[in-house]
Formats: sequence, structure tokens, C-alpha cells
Amino acid sequence: MSKYQAVDPESLDRESLLRTIDYTLLKPEEPMEAYTRFIAEARDWGFANVFVPPCYVPLAAGMLSAASVGVGTPVSFPFGYSAPEAKAAEALTALEDGARELDVVMNVSAARSGEWELVSEDLAVVVSAVRDWEKVTLGGPVVMKLILETPYLDDGQKIRACAAAADAGMDFVKTATGLGPGGATAEDVALMRRAVGDSLGVKAAGGIRSWADARAMFAAGANRIGTSTGPAIVEDFTGGR
Repeated sequence: MSKYQAVDPESLDRESLLRTIDYTLLKPEEPMEAYTRFIAEARDWGFANVFVPPCYVPLAAGMLSAASVGVGTPVSFPFGYSAPEAKAAEALTALEDGARELDVVMNVSAARSGEWELVSEDLAVVVSAVRDWEKVTLGGPVVMKLILETPYLDDGQKIRACAAAADAGMDFVKTATGLGPGGATAEDVALMRRAVGDSLGVKAAGGIRSWADARAMFAAGANRIGTSTGPAIVEDFTGGR
């Protein structure tokens, strides 16, 4: 059984649901106090990971050092058009600061232009830097997800992006940043799952605010969700049990 296969929503209990959620706060206007409270909340609930901006990775790593909650951060967020070397440097800084999950935004402009060699070269630089860091520091494993920003792509581009992620050695494909013109849809999640099979994970993110939303994403093929409303989703789930 692949660790990346889709989650059956009917098989979930409270604890297994918690381990599918990346609890996320990436708002530039929030003060440090809000991030501190957010990280403490993630620790108390026991989510899979907390996702915070790169500048707050050291804070999260310190607060969660004795917890089962992992630390994640985005790379080249939210537009994805940083130079490959800049993306790699950002990823390595995040790892040194304590992150172990990296959600890397794809070069959407290159994908929409049909410049798939550029997309692949971009990913290769970042993945190579991260995997080399794992080997040298023994600091792994690092989970890498490619954010496609699906609302900007047609179905053919989404499929090509999934193939690029697999070829580059990413671990997951992810729908969206949540800051674009739309978020996750069940149709996109199903398409991505068909494209990657069980060889990669599928993370649904963007607009998932209730258990009904999350359930639809799992039913479509997701095995991880990203959300800023994790506690409400879990309470909604347990309230219906």
C-alpha cells in the first residue's frame, strides 16, 4: 500500500483526520503574536504540520521541538517566478531553520507559455539542492510539494505539471496557494490523482473551510489538505459522529 494513496473519508477517525491536515497561516498582515498563538494551537490540536511564512519557521521549530507537529513553509510564495537559484537558497534556509516540508510554487508563467523545459529545469535545481542537503546533513526526510496554482492552468497543463513534479522527484502535487483567482476543486484533485496515481501525494488547498469541503477533496483523491480552519473542520467532523 502506497503512503501516498487517496484517503477514504469514510475510514477516518478524529486522530487520522488530524494527520491529514496542514494547518496554515500565511497572512502578511498578521503580527508575530498571532503566529505564536497559531503555532500553539496547532501543537495543542496535533495536526500533521503547521505552515507559516519562512520568517517564522525558527519560531515554529522552537515551539514544536517536543511535539509531533511538523514545520512547513512555502517557497517562492505566492507567484513562483523567482530564479531557480533563489528558490533553492530559500528552500535551504528554511531547512536550516527547522522546516521539513516545503511547498514550492511552480513557475506558472513558464507552464502557461508551454516552456516545460524551463519548468523542469526550475524544479531540478530546487530538488537537487534539497536532496543534497538531506544527504550531507542527515536532516531528512524532507517532503516537497509542487503548487500548480490550478486556477491559472487548463487540464493539459495540469497533467504536464504533474508529470514534471514526478520526474523531478517531488513527493506531492498541490492545487493552489489560495491567493490566486480560485482554490481547490474536486475536479482538479481527481485529475491530479489520475495523473500521478499512487506514486505521489495530492494536497488540496485553497478554500477548504468545512468537513464537507475536506470530505469532497478526499473522495476525489486527496491525501492531504491545507487549510486555515483546521479546528473547525475537525469539530465539524466529530460533531457529525
